Amino acid sequence: MIGELHQLLEGRQGSLLFAGVGNVLKKDDGVGVYITREIIPGNGIARLTVEMGIENHIGKINSLAPGVLVITDAADFGAAPGYARLVPAEEMQGITTNTHNISLAKISELFIMPVFILGVQPSDISFGEGLCKQVSEAAGKIVRIINSYSASIYSSKQSALQETVIKEKP
Repeated sequence: MIGELHQLLEGRQGSLLFAGVGNVLKKDDGVGVYITREIIPGNGIARLTVEMGIENHIGKINSLAPGVLVITDAADFGAAPGYARLVPAEEMQGITTNTHNISLAKISELFIMPVFILGVQPSDISFGEGLCKQVSEAAGKIVRIINSYSASIYSSKQSALQETVIKEKP
């Protein structure tokens, strides 16, 4: 995952929008929301916390027209807790994300830009707050990688999303 994330961040031709999906009241299912809340916007990297309702933000995301949309979420890869993977959304068939009304692979078809899923294997998605140690460590590593690009003077080719933080609903 680390190699794929670096490759996406280095090879981008435009802006990246990270959209955090998940339910923060179901422990590790909130990992996508945690990641986007910790991202420091800048250098063509923006964030949007959508929690359980990404379908409610399709029009807004399409109107912002980022070069790439990365949906961060918990995903059951059948792997050890904290395992993370970055995959094109169309490859998410058969990989479950438990708290959504519609599959992320299906929703991705409604966006006008390429969509990737940055999934983190949860350990516990029962009701409660907080992330388990392995998921928290993986999320922290992901955030550090993203923030190393958003904080650096990485590229002079930036889009209209530069240093944009999309305000979340209270």
